[in-house]
Amino acid sequence: MTRHTEGKEKEKRGLRPSWTLGYENWWWYNKQKRGIVRAMSMIQVDNEKKMKLSNEEKALMRGFLFACTSDTEEECFNRMLLATEKAYGPIVIRIRKGDLLFLNNIDTDVMYGVFRAVSDGVFKVESGIFNKKYPYQVKFECLGDKIKVNNTRKILNKLGVKRNKPLFNGRLVELLNIFVNSLSEIDFVRSAQDSISRKLICEQIEGIRNSTAEVDIEEDVPLIEATTFWDFPRQSYGLTPKGNNKYAGVTPALIIYNMVWRYTVPGDLVVDPMCGSGTTIDVCKEEKRRAIGYDIHPTRQDIIKNDARNIPLEDDSVDMVFIDSPYGDNIKYNEEPKNIGNISSESEEFYDELEKVMKESYRILKEEKVLGWLIGDQWVKKQFTPVGLKIYERLCRYFEPVDIICVSRRSQSSNTGVWQNRARRFNFYLRGFKYLIIVRKKTRKSEPSQDRKIKWAYYDRAK
Repeated sequence: MTRHTEGKEKEKRGLRPSWTLGYENWWWYNKQKRGIVRAMSMIQVDNEKKMKLSNEEKALMRGFLFACTSDTEEECFNRMLLATEKAYGPIVIRIRKGDLLFLNNIDTDVMYGVFRAVSDGVFKVESGIFNKKYPYQVKFECLGDKIKVNNTRKILNKLGVKRNKPLFNGRLVELLNIFVNSLSEIDFVRSAQDSISRKLICEQIEGIRNSTAEVDIEEDVPLIEATTFWDFPRQSYGLTPKGNNKYAGVTPALIIYNMVWRYTVPGDLVVDPMCGSGTTIDVCKEEKRRAIGYDIHPTRQDIIKNDARNIPLEDDSVDMVFIDSPYGDNIKYNEEPKNIGNISSESEEFYDELEKVMKESYRILKEEKVLGWLIGDQWVKKQFTPVGLKIYERLCRYFEPVDIICVSRRSQSSNTGVWQNRARRFNFYLRGFKYLIIVRKKTRKSEPSQDRKIKWAYYDRAK
């Protein structure tokens, strides 16, 4: 059939010849193509939204308790902001958007809730907010209306709820039910807002009960130590390992945890010139500090190979230095010939080499920032060497002393019944503690110290 004949036949049936539809077909094909691309794009966006929602559903729902006084309660609600001091900073930085929050007025023994975090917990010092006393903060919204629960102290004690204990699973459901029950106890007709509050809280309870999310937070977030005696039963803390507990002379992670929470804030730079198995790096990562770890013999990729006597950083650039140095030549760390741990602590050369590390640490530290040096004494073959005191004396040539912490030694190889029996029989002592020497870099404008007059408060002895 010729092109002309085809056209005649199609015109008889009310159709247009295919050769006249070239442009229309091309236009229609491209329109369809564009529509398919657009539809695929919408499907992709929809899938991404579903994936995001799915991930949010998988995340564990947690609850956190804050405290206020009658003086600060109004400001919390005016600003829709909960805040706390440094002691509870470790808890706040673990809060993420979507977590549930509660506020306990310790003056009136009242608890308010239920609130939802609309931001992650952050460190933020703003002028005019709580007189800068409470820099660890999180913004919140109410789930419906603000509900008040009385006799908080009794309730929290019964549930075992504390400010450093995140709530999840059963305990969080128990606390939420207390708020639901408090709505039922109101003896006047519930408002529409009360019904909304009940509905929203019950939805949270149902979601928690049906959740299969893994626990992603400690049952107890460690509080910083209050005394100069530290005793940690485990090398690590939390849900993830900090360093390698099989590494010879591994540092207890809570020593570094306490140091960073006392002397730095989130975002500060911490340097460990003798990083070993990387405990300092792991702690800083979890506590939201920046960290640089050096070692003359790195054990992992994120530790930089370097000699601590020559640190490749600028002057006055570091917020804290932590060092857990060799105590002598009692441990064979590696085969590096320049390793200070190859030198006996009975020789002055050992202290001369470590003094070079002290000088470098002083150089890179910012003014008024601190260094923590963990060190132990030595007793071997009937001779005692006060390594800690010798290190302290050298540090005081450059730094101002802050304090000395006694750290209990738990995991040493001599902590056995056999060695304890030998110590008693042959009249010597096993090493039971290490020194954590804390010193500060003085400001260059420091005034000479003057004689101080202390007005002591004297108390009568009990008779």
